[in-house]
Amino acid sequence: GPPGPPGLIPPPAGPRNPNNTLVDELEASFEACFASLVSQDYVNGTDQEEIRTGVDQCIQKFLDVARQTECFFLQKRLQLSVQKPEQVIKEDVSELRNELQRKEALIQKHLSKLRHWQQVLEDISVQHKKPAEMPQGPLAYLEQASANIPAPMKQT
Repeated sequence: GPPGPPGLIPPPAGPRNPNNTLVDELEASFEACFASLVSQDYVNGTDQEEIRTGVDQCIQKFLDVARQTECFFLQKRLQLSVQKPEQVIKEDVSELRNELQRKEALIQKHLSKLRHWQQVLEDISVQHKKPAEMPQGPLAYLEQASANIPAPMKQT
């Protein structure tokens, strides 16, 4: 399309208001979706089928304009990759660095959790080893308990 003011997206060819940009249309179609949902007809529930059709049309219009907007940005991205391939490589490298940082942070978080649970398991293991030092067997408990009972005094 013809170059417009900077920052504005020229609308694709077709029967539209020549002063509207694609972003304006996207915003208007988004607002229309909500307007149709909160309209008095919708609240009063006059004709459900008619309301549903209206809402569907609004949503379809929004999706169409969203696709056109996405196409516009994809075209700009393609132009950029042809005109300045080094810029695309810089962006890719930057994205990869960010991804590495996120993954490194995730690894550190998991290592921290792993250390915590290893410590918990170690503590539990130590607690279970203490009784193991005492005599084992079916009568071990009785032997331990009876060891603490004073011997009966002899009757003379």
